[in-house]
Amino acid sequence: MDIPIYLFTGFLEAGKTSFIKETMNDENFNDKKRKYLIIQCEEGEEELLPEDFGDNVSVCRFEREDDIVAERLIARQKRAKADVIIIEYNGMWTLDKLYNALPDNFLVYQEILVADSTTIGAYNANMRQLVVDKLTSCEMAVFNRVTESTDKMALHKLVRGVSRKANICYESVDGEIEFDDIQDPLPFDINAPVINIEDDDFAIFYRDMTEEFPKYNGKTVRFKGIVATDSKLPRSSFAIGRHIMTCCEADIAYRGVVANGMGQLKLKTRDWVIVEGTLSEEYSDLYQGEGPVLTVKKIERAEKPKVEVATF
Repeated sequence: MDIPIYLFTGFLEAGKTSFIKETMNDENFNDKKRKYLIIQCEEGEEELLPEDFGDNVSVCRFEREDDIVAERLIARQKRAKADVIIIEYNGMWTLDKLYNALPDNFLVYQEILVADSTTIGAYNANMRQLVVDKLTSCEMAVFNRVTESTDKMALHKLVRGVSRKANICYESVDGEIEFDDIQDPLPFDINAPVINIEDDDFAIFYRDMTEEFPKYNGKTVRFKGIVATDSKLPRSSFAIGRHIMTCCEADIAYRGVVANGMGQLKLKTRDWVIVEGTLSEEYSDLYQGEGPVLTVKKIERAEKPKVEVATF
């Protein structure tokens, strides 16, 4: 039987515990029939007590990151006979640790980032990698303690710099909820006969293309990239992309697409070229499945851009 996980992330004193209390006191969530297990991974000012919710709720703590292992998770679930698990995750722990430890039948149904609108900017400035870690996979970012003077655009950009999929909502100090409706126009014309991607916009293009490929399927694009050859590809094929930095130098990684057709060029890894071609979704051994493939119409050698690493 699958065990649904509701995962709440955020930093200390961000309001995760209060959010969980509200959730558990909502009869639409806690139906008093199923058994619930709350796992707390940090100790804040507020405390979660089983008696606050009913005899169908159990609470336990994982004090150390090393406690996050499949055996402990299974043991706690069995002891509580839990049908549903709520995890209040420690903001200083990376989510990979948790996701890699989850047993096969423990499925994350929803991941919510809870952030204090008055402090998240400082966390982002000083612990950018941990903030990106929490934003990358969250389905909703909830910014609380919002006032009339709160810069919602800055919070919006903070999320959209990492994820275009996450929903965003703002909770005022009075408890009123407002959902974000700020539009994010792309810095290129996706309806142009040829979508021209400027050097500074490659990271945004690549993220949007991989997250919402259907709107690019069959479109012609033109961009500058660095070649990567691979033995898994046919002789006339190569990968074309850029090194992208999401938050810091430690996470710089090459991101590209398979391209078919070198024309008259003899390409090797690290050559810079400008390509124009049509995107489609096809099988490739490089992906070990289906993925975006560029059928090259034009290709020419190019000088590397002023800034080689693409950023958001």
